[in-house]
Amino acid sequence: MKTIKLTIAVLMLTLMSCGDGISKQPANAEGFATIEKELKDKFGDDAYYTDVSISYDASIGNMLSLTVTDAPESLKMGQWVQSQQGWKQTSEITLEVPEGTKAADFMFQLDETINLSKLGELVEKSSTQLTTEKNIENPTLYTAFVKFPKNGDVSKTEYSINLKPENGGTTFRFYYNINGELRKMDY
Repeated sequence: MKTIKLTIAVLMLTLMSCGDGISKQPANAEGFATIEKELKDKFGDDAYYTDVSISYDASIGNMLSLTVTDAPESLKMGQWVQSQQGWKQTSEITLEVPEGTKAADFMFQLDETINLSKLGELVEKSSTQLTTEKNIENPTLYTAFVKFPKNGDVSKTEYSINLKPENGGTTFRFYYNINGELRKMDY
């Protein structure tokens, strides 16, 4: 009987800690690389995405929202969210693509070209710039996401980052091109 209780306790702790891998990661290159690894563990190395967004709330940590498929030709994708409660599929969507095109042309994969490590690096860069230029101490991540163009032109992909002062207030927005060059910022 003790063995069963111990096994159940270990299983419960394992299940409860699954969300912590993402929710507790820092908003930097290393933290976002860990999040990307967990996405690949969950959805596979060859998964296709139309969006990936990381939001932060001080009381619960990071939350993810994404649209993903492992079979683009099926035109079926799942919308998923992840928070402290773990992964939950919120809906299933069916894509429509122009005749003569492939669905994968309108999706991206997490690889060397588009990756969350670069997004985390740009969050760090934006935070430093905000501290230097606006004298805002400890800006915190509000949301960071990969914005993939609807026409499928990978070169037009953007990394978008929204930061706020630690105690709330104005949202500062940074937009970077796929190479990590600042395209514009809104203060």
